[in-house]
Amino acid sequence: MAEQDNNAAPETSPEWMQNKERGSALLLRIMSKVSLLLGRRLSRVAIYGIALYFVFVAPAARRTAREFLARNLGRPATWLDLYRNIFAFASTIHDRIYLLNDRYDMFDIRVTGAQQLHASLADNKGLFLFGSHLGSFEVLRSHARENPHPVSIAMYPENARQLNSALAAINPKAMQEIISLGRLDSMIAIHRKLKEGAMVGLLADRAVSTDQYITLPFLGAPAHFPTGPFRMAAMLRRPVFFMSGLYRGGNRYDVHFELLSDYSAFPPAERDEAVRDVLVKYVAALESHCKSAPYNWFNFFDFWKIEHNEHE
Repeated sequence: MAEQDNNAAPETSPEWMQNKERGSALLLRIMSKVSLLLGRRLSRVAIYGIALYFVFVAPAARRTAREFLARNLGRPATWLDLYRNIFAFASTIHDRIYLLNDRYDMFDIRVTGAQQLHASLADNKGLFLFGSHLGSFEVLRSHARENPHPVSIAMYPENARQLNSALAAINPKAMQEIISLGRLDSMIAIHRKLKEGAMVGLLADRAVSTDQYITLPFLGAPAHFPTGPFRMAAMLRRPVFFMSGLYRGGNRYDVHFELLSDYSAFPPAERDEAVRDVLVKYVAALESHCKSAPYNWFNFFDFWKIEHNEHE
């Protein structure tokens, strides 16, 4: 299916913004108390039971996970597939507790693309890291903390307030790195961080009601992808990297950085075309990493709702 533009925002708030992400907050509250007391190896045993519990008590998440897995695996998803998806989700939440407390020694973190990333930071003007709800965002932030360039996270705080509160309780420093999106001064704050040489990371796979979007084929069906992050990067004329932190089981994570484009190379007249081109590259990279780690998809809502509406 060919890509489509839509300059109008969706009429209502998308499903993911209406959810309170109770599963994430509840999992983290349970795990944080037990994990810090027992340590990762012992407390990890509880994840098997917690994942099984959520497979049975979260029918909406189960339904949407089943659809994603079927598209990605090319076959109907089994109960074991669903369990592996929820288990990977629970594992990354569990590991956040230790990553937020700088316990990187517990993990086997393998990084690719870091050399190109650091080369792009040589001018000390900062860059964008565009991720998704695939794998662990926290392991990406842990890598960024190991280099001299600061990292800030731009996110919508309203939908994840419970989770952010829990993270702040574990390590208050984590909250100091967050830039709130959806406010009048958001662009100013991001620009200031970039001028300081920071890496500004955000998750660019979810369209919001106030954003423009482009409809692109993703895993065989059309889905909305927001243009807002890409327009912001084009306006501020900074490089954009795709990033992913894939959970590979046990204590292993694969961190990947891939340059999508350097917007400083595009004149303003070509900005709209550049936004489209880079967004297409982003979706292609996202699809490739979904194929590489199918159980790392943590968008537990109807990602292809547009297709379902067309068939109703």
